[in-house]
Amino acid sequence: MPFPSMNPALARALTEQGYEEPTPVQAAVLERSAADRDLLVSAQTGSGKTVAYGLAMASTILGEGERLPPPGAPQALVIAPTRELAMQVARELAWLYGRAGARVETCVGGMDSRREARALASGAQIVVGTPGRLRDHLERGHLDLGALEVVVLDEADEMLDLGFKEDLEFILEATPKEHRTLLFSATIAKDIAALAHSYQKAAVRIDTVRSNEPHGDIEYRVIRVAPNEIELAVVNVLRFFEASGALVFCATREAVRHLHAALRERGFDAVGLSGEMSQRERTDALQALRDGRARVCVATDVAARGLDLPDLALVVHADLPANRQGLLHRSGRTGRAGKKGVSVLLAPYTRRRRVEQLLASAGVDAVWSGPPSAEAIRAGDQARLLADPILTETASEEDLALGKLLLEKSAPEVIAAALIRLHRAKLPAPEDLYDPGEPRGATRDRAPDRRDDRQGYDPQRGDRPRAERAPREPREPYARTDSDGVWFRMAVGRNSNADPKWLLPMICRRGHVTKKDIGSIRIFDRETKFEIAKDAVDRFKAALASAPGEPIRIEAAGAPGAAKPHPGMAEGGDDRRPPRKGPPKGPPKKKANDARR
Repeated sequence: MPFPSMNPALARALTEQGYEEPTPVQAAVLERSAADRDLLVSAQTGSGKTVAYGLAMASTILGEGERLPPPGAPQALVIAPTRELAMQVARELAWLYGRAGARVETCVGGMDSRREARALASGAQIVVGTPGRLRDHLERGHLDLGALEVVVLDEADEMLDLGFKEDLEFILEATPKEHRTLLFSATIAKDIAALAHSYQKAAVRIDTVRSNEPHGDIEYRVIRVAPNEIELAVVNVLRFFEASGALVFCATREAVRHLHAALRERGFDAVGLSGEMSQRERTDALQALRDGRARVCVATDVAARGLDLPDLALVVHADLPANRQGLLHRSGRTGRAGKKGVSVLLAPYTRRRRVEQLLASAGVDAVWSGPPSAEAIRAGDQARLLADPILTETASEEDLALGKLLLEKSAPEVIAAALIRLHRAKLPAPEDLYDPGEPRGATRDRAPDRRDDRQGYDPQRGDRPRAERAPREPREPYARTDSDGVWFRMAVGRNSNADPKWLLPMICRRGHVTKKDIGSIRIFDRETKFEIAKDAVDRFKAALASAPGEPIRIEAAGAPGAAKPHPGMAEGGDDRRPPRKGPPKGPPKKKANDARR
């Protein structure tokens, strides 16, 4: 369905940008019933909301003419939650209203406020900004809202989540009595509805999203990983998909710094993005992705909303999202404008139940699998090399002459092998990963995830906190007898300074197990014996077999008998931490009369 009749200046701009037909939200705001009305719109991420409200406000600020009046006090104000989204909105509105003679200015945190004040004094028909910076300009008298005709709240739910309610109310109270308010939000929760009720008049409700329905252009995958191999799994996922652009989400700034450095070290063209970076650093990182200088961006949830990266084909959740909305918004950075995308969740086997709850609450059907193997990645490299257009493109005369010269000096097979080496030299090496496999039985009991409890997660009610929670029974301390597990040995003991502080992490890393899977650890003079829970033995043996050649050999052993263990280790269950000792006894004190002698 083509665009309906609209202002000729905007119609030409859409044609120049290659727009042929409207998205559902764009078509909805152009209906006659929505003309010159307040709008309360919920639309899927990546559905073209910016162009939608740009078209919706045209009837108010342009009217029947094709040119805006000379720049002065702004006619339209767009409020966005983040700097990146505000800058992106400004770019979109600049081309949409370019033929109408619009001057679009931005007011965002992290930029030079004096320059912004000068730009506002020079005049602009459209101003885009973040709540805090807009309020600052209002309080200083730099921003005049006396001529305002349209106010747009973009990603209103995010602005309320970030604590901008007071700033929004301050700005809205400063607007003229007669103006249109267009409120766009991914979801219409109670706080959004209350805001709309307070500042909108007989708003037209537009909903283009079905409840709990994920994005249709995004393929969801869950990859099982060992808890200590998440970083390596990110490497293999990026190598397996070889996407033109990928976004990797981490939970904290420190995790972003670490993973960004690790990917750069392995040869990936990667950039980092987090809230602690300056605006220039963030802009440079995003521009590197847009122009192809970087193919991977490691980011916190600051990148989960508002970023429009047209070639982003892959989203990787290195750290699991906090809730259903986090999953959908993160994943929504791909699969935009009708393009297909892939969203990959890395699921440590210790958090499988958490991942299942997250997917169920979001209404997502995902394909579960093990991590991409090094063999599968190399096979993909071979297929991509054979399909590379460089092999079928018409060669220039200079290239043909050089090719003949090479053939005179070397055999074709040697030249082809050199071409393959050059191709592989540009690719980061894949990692050998362990596949934890499916758990034994769908109803296997697992320890509750305490982080889920802190977030108040409820799979039936999304990310809202539970009204009531049944009291949890006290958890018994982890302990087992010798018959509970299988014993293994390693040829390192007291004579080699064996200590649980480094033995325990080494066992977890080598065997892809966690602390709860390890029972007693007994250190003797020349060897150490330790116990592995029965339900983790197969996984432990498979991990040992997949990584031969380690300096410390681990092998099966019989249970220790009455041999005396390390004095610092307790007998029985949880003997990984030595008992507290009293002060060491010193030599006996001499009597006073002995000292005089």
